[in-house]
Amino acid sequence: MGKKDGLISKGRYELKFRGVKCLNCGHPLDISDKYCPNCSQANSTKKLTLKDFFDEFFSGLINYDSKLLKTLYALLLRPGRITKDYVNGKRVTYTNPFRFLLSLAFLYFLMFTYNSQFDDWDDAAKDFDGTIYNGSPFKFNTDSGGLEVDSVALEKQGKATQNTLDSLKKTNPGIMVGLNNLDSIKKADPKLFSKMGNLDSLGVFIKDIEKTQRKKDSFMNADPSGYFKTLEEKSGMDGFSKKAEFFGLYIKKDTLKNFEQARNLYHIEESTTNKMAFNLSNSIWKVMSEPGTWVNETISKLPFVIFFFMPVFTIFIWLVYIRKNYTYTDHLIFSFHNQSLLFILLILSLTLDTIFNMDSSGIFLLIFAFYLYKAMRKFYGQGRFKTIVKYIFLNTIFMILAFFTIIVTFAGSGLTY
Repeated sequence: MGKKDGLISKGRYELKFRGVKCLNCGHPLDISDKYCPNCSQANSTKKLTLKDFFDEFFSGLINYDSKLLKTLYALLLRPGRITKDYVNGKRVTYTNPFRFLLSLAFLYFLMFTYNSQFDDWDDAAKDFDGTIYNGSPFKFNTDSGGLEVDSVALEKQGKATQNTLDSLKKTNPGIMVGLNNLDSIKKADPKLFSKMGNLDSLGVFIKDIEKTQRKKDSFMNADPSGYFKTLEEKSGMDGFSKKAEFFGLYIKKDTLKNFEQARNLYHIEESTTNKMAFNLSNSIWKVMSEPGTWVNETISKLPFVIFFFMPVFTIFIWLVYIRKNYTYTDHLIFSFHNQSLLFILLILSLTLDTIFNMDSSGIFLLIFAFYLYKAMRKFYGQGRFKTIVKYIFLNTIFMILAFFTIIVTFAGSGLTY
């Protein structure tokens, strides 16, 4: 069969391999059809060889690179133009905006977590010795899960306080006058002194609290199952918080991995409330013991969060430009293109900061701010004043939504980690 100009392709796409019927869907074809108009499969009857396979691979790679370069060029140097072209139907030239944004988001957050020091937080958590404050008389008991008073530290703190008072007495007698006249105030005006507070009663009150706490801890440690049954009688948030406190203590003490272990060990009823209390305590404990890992895992979820965040933000763009002849999807494409540029600039900034040990994020954010303004003017075609007003409003909404989204993401991740 002869060869005709315009129909010749290399490899298995040569005219001599063309068929008159699609091998994939059976659609009838003309000899000039390079691809099936029904399913887009190549019109070729030739068996695949390794050479054909690698030719197609590199051809597709070069084709993607061509799209990628054109997309980057349009994003960086032609603000708003790429969205206008894409909306008007010129789409084969550029990469898909949704897939492109997802790829950039993954790349950026991967680089961000790699260059961060979040892993050091795990080591810091492991090295935590249980002291709440350095030199504090209050210690965290890793066995009971409660606070205890360190008598040695308390004695040292008492001596330090006395030394401070002695020093004040020598250097500033005026301050000591008020301290030394408490008894006089008590005798002269007992009502006024009672309003100031009775230190002796406060000490007794603190001792009563400590005594009650010791009784509760003793009962809990002696009979965890019996103690939990008393919690089953409580209802509402008080009962839920007490259960979460119980699980928080024994997850650490008995190294519980899941609710099933706790249920079998302490004969706990399998209820939704109990499971939720255990999962909450377990998540909080993991966050406290592995803070760096938790932050890294949460950041790795942010690319997916963006795809829920951007459609919500686009609603505000659609409302602001409701008189424009654009659909919601057109506004969404505009949002995705600009967000893609932001990630490109952040990736460049992170790369420069890593190489040259500098902080260039501010410069690149200013570049993006200027680009966004130009993109809005180019795509929506409005004057400077209207664009500036809408620019300020939309950026304010963006910051509020972004802040709220980040808070919800980290809170939800912490409770389900």
